[in-house]
Amino acid sequence: MTIDEYNQAVDLFADRVYRFVLKNIREEHTSQDIVQDCYEKLWRHFESVDFLKVRAYLFSTAYHTLIDRARKDKRTSYSDEMNYSGRLHNEQYSDLKEILNEAVNKLPEIQRMVVLLRDYEGYSYEEIGELASLSESQVKVYIYRARVFLKNYIGKIDVLV
Repeated sequence: MTIDEYNQAVDLFADRVYRFVLKNIREEHTSQDIVQDCYEKLWRHFESVDFLKVRAYLFSTAYHTLIDRARKDKRTSYSDEMNYSGRLHNEQYSDLKEILNEAVNKLPEIQRMVVLLRDYEGYSYEEIGELASLSESQVKVYIYRARVFLKNYIGKIDVLV
Protein backbone atom coordinates (compact mmCIF):
# COMPACT_ATOMS: atom_id res chain seq x y z
CA MET A 1 0.00 0.00 0.00
CA THR A 2 1.24 3.47 -0.78
CA ILE A 3 0.87 6.60 1.33
CA ASP A 4 -1.81 7.88 -1.05
CA GLU A 5 -3.73 4.63 -0.64
CA TYR A 6 -3.40 4.95 3.15
CA ASN A 7 -4.90 8.45 2.97
CA GLN A 8 -7.65 7.13 0.74
CA ALA A 9 -8.36 4.39 3.31
CA VAL A 10 -8.76 7.06 5.97
CA ASP A 11 -11.25 8.94 3.79
CA LEU A 12 -13.19 5.83 2.83
CA PHE A 13 -13.40 3.85 6.06
CA ALA A 14 -12.78 6.05 9.11
CA ASP A 15 -16.46 6.96 9.58
CA ARG A 16 -17.66 3.40 9.10
CA VAL A 17 -15.14 1.99 11.58
CA TYR A 18 -16.05 4.74 14.06
CA ARG A 19 -19.79 3.97 13.77
CA PHE A 20 -19.09 0.27 14.26
CA VAL A 21 -17.02 0.90 17.39
CA LEU A 22 -19.43 3.50 18.77
CA LYS A 23 -22.40 1.14 18.35
CA ASN A 24 -20.56 -1.43 20.44
CA ILE A 25 -19.22 0.63 23.31
CA ARG A 26 -21.36 3.80 23.22
CA GLU A 27 -18.52 6.08 24.38
CA GLU A 28 -17.44 8.76 21.92
CA HIS A 29 -13.93 9.38 23.19
CA THR A 30 -13.07 5.72 23.59
CA SER A 31 -14.44 5.04 20.10
CA GLN A 32 -12.26 7.76 18.66
CA ASP A 33 -9.24 6.32 20.47
CA ILE A 34 -9.91 2.85 19.11
CA VAL A 35 -10.25 4.14 15.54
CA GLN A 36 -7.04 6.09 15.94
CA ASP A 37 -5.31 2.96 17.26
CA CYS A 38 -6.54 1.02 14.22
CA TYR A 39 -5.11 3.57 11.83
CA GLU A 40 -1.87 3.72 13.80
CA LYS A 41 -1.52 -0.05 13.45
CA LEU A 42 -2.29 0.25 9.75
CA TRP A 43 0.37 2.96 9.43
CA ARG A 44 2.96 0.75 11.10
CA HIS A 45 2.13 -2.12 8.71
CA PHE A 46 1.02 -0.20 5.62
CA GLU A 47 3.75 -1.68 3.45
CA SER A 48 2.56 -5.23 4.11
CA VAL A 49 -1.21 -4.57 3.85
CA ASP A 50 -2.83 -4.87 0.45
CA PHE A 51 -5.08 -1.90 -0.35
CA LEU A 52 -7.83 -4.24 -1.56
CA LYS A 53 -7.95 -5.81 1.91
CA VAL A 54 -7.62 -2.64 3.97
CA ARG A 55 -11.33 -2.53 4.92
CA ALA A 56 -11.17 -6.04 6.36
CA TYR A 57 -7.89 -5.19 8.10
CA LEU A 58 -9.40 -2.09 9.76
CA PHE A 59 -12.61 -3.78 10.89
CA SER A 60 -10.71 -6.82 12.11
CA THR A 61 -8.31 -4.60 14.05
CA ALA A 62 -11.22 -2.64 15.52
CA TYR A 63 -13.01 -5.84 16.48
CA HIS A 64 -9.97 -7.30 18.22
CA THR A 65 -9.26 -4.00 19.98
CA LEU A 66 -12.85 -3.98 21.27
CA ILE A 67 -12.42 -7.50 22.60
CA ASP A 68 -9.17 -6.54 24.31
CA ARG A 69 -10.80 -3.50 25.92
CA ALA A 70 -13.77 -5.56 27.07
CA ARG A 71 -11.49 -8.14 28.66
CA LYS A 72 -9.51 -5.42 30.36
CA ASP A 73 -12.69 -3.79 31.66
CA LYS A 74 -13.94 -7.12 32.99
CA ARG A 75 -10.74 -7.52 34.98
CA THR A 76 -10.93 -4.03 36.44
CA SER A 77 -14.63 -3.89 37.28
CA TYR A 78 -17.01 -6.20 39.02
CA SER A 79 -20.11 -6.74 36.95
CA ASP A 80 -22.90 -9.22 37.35
CA GLU A 81 -23.92 -11.44 34.48
CA MET A 82 -27.43 -10.60 33.32
CA ASN A 83 -30.03 -13.28 32.81
CA TYR A 84 -31.70 -12.41 29.52
CA SER A 85 -34.36 -15.08 29.57
CA GLY A 86 -37.79 -13.90 30.55
CA ARG A 87 -37.01 -10.20 30.25
CA LEU A 88 -39.51 -8.77 27.86
CA HIS A 89 -39.99 -5.16 27.01
CA ASN A 90 -43.66 -4.40 27.64
CA GLU A 91 -43.69 -0.63 28.11
CA GLN A 92 -44.99 1.61 25.37
CA TYR A 93 -42.51 3.88 23.60
CA SER A 94 -42.76 5.91 20.47
CA ASP A 95 -39.05 5.77 19.63
CA LEU A 96 -38.30 2.43 18.02
CA LYS A 97 -34.65 3.32 17.50
CA GLU A 98 -34.18 3.90 21.23
CA ILE A 99 -35.74 0.54 22.08
CA LEU A 100 -33.72 -1.26 19.43
CA ASN A 101 -30.46 0.31 20.63
CA GLU A 102 -31.29 -0.66 24.20
CA ALA A 103 -32.00 -4.23 23.10
CA VAL A 104 -28.81 -4.46 21.01
CA ASN A 105 -26.77 -3.22 23.99
CA LYS A 106 -28.12 -6.07 26.12
CA LEU A 107 -26.83 -8.72 23.71
CA PRO A 108 -23.72 -10.70 24.64
CA GLU A 109 -20.59 -9.17 23.12
CA ILE A 110 -20.05 -11.64 20.28
CA GLN A 111 -23.71 -11.59 19.22
CA ARG A 112 -23.75 -7.79 19.25
CA MET A 113 -20.63 -7.69 17.08
CA VAL A 114 -21.92 -10.05 14.40
CA VAL A 115 -25.37 -8.44 14.27
CA LEU A 116 -23.87 -4.98 13.90
CA LEU A 117 -21.49 -6.15 11.19
CA ARG A 118 -24.30 -7.92 9.31
CA ASP A 119 -27.28 -5.59 9.75
CA TYR A 120 -25.66 -2.19 10.22
CA GLU A 121 -22.52 -2.49 8.09
CA GLY A 122 -23.79 -4.98 5.48
CA TYR A 123 -21.00 -7.55 5.65
CA SER A 124 -21.58 -11.07 4.34
CA TYR A 125 -21.46 -14.10 6.64
CA GLU A 126 -18.13 -15.08 5.13
CA GLU A 127 -16.61 -11.63 5.71
CA ILE A 128 -17.86 -11.56 9.31
CA GLY A 129 -16.34 -14.99 9.85
CA GLU A 130 -12.98 -13.73 8.61
CA LEU A 131 -13.15 -10.60 10.77
CA ALA A 132 -14.19 -12.43 13.92
CA SER A 133 -12.18 -15.63 13.35
CA LEU A 134 -15.37 -17.71 13.30
CA SER A 135 -16.74 -20.23 10.86
CA GLU A 136 -19.61 -19.15 8.63
CA SER A 137 -21.98 -21.51 10.48
CA GLN A 138 -20.96 -20.02 13.85
CA VAL A 139 -21.70 -16.55 12.52
CA LYS A 140 -25.15 -17.67 11.38
CA VAL A 141 -25.87 -19.24 14.78
CA TYR A 142 -24.83 -16.08 16.65
CA ILE A 143 -26.93 -13.88 14.37
CA TYR A 144 -29.93 -16.19 14.75
CA ARG A 145 -29.63 -16.21 18.55
CA ALA A 146 -29.25 -12.44 18.63
CA ARG A 147 -32.32 -11.92 16.47
CA VAL A 148 -34.38 -14.30 18.63
CA PHE A 149 -33.29 -12.37 21.72
CA LEU A 150 -34.16 -9.05 20.06
CA LYS A 151 -37.56 -10.38 19.01
CA ASN A 152 -38.31 -11.62 22.52
CA TYR A 153 -36.99 -8.46 24.16
CA ILE A 154 -38.92 -6.06 21.99
CA GLY A 155 -42.08 -8.15 21.98
CA LYS A 156 -45.03 -7.47 19.76
CA ILE A 157 -44.99 -4.56 17.37
CA ASP A 158 -48.26 -3.33 18.91
CA VAL A 159 -46.34 -2.48 22.07
CA LEU A 160 -44.03 -0.20 20.12
CA VAL A 161 -46.64 1.79 18.25
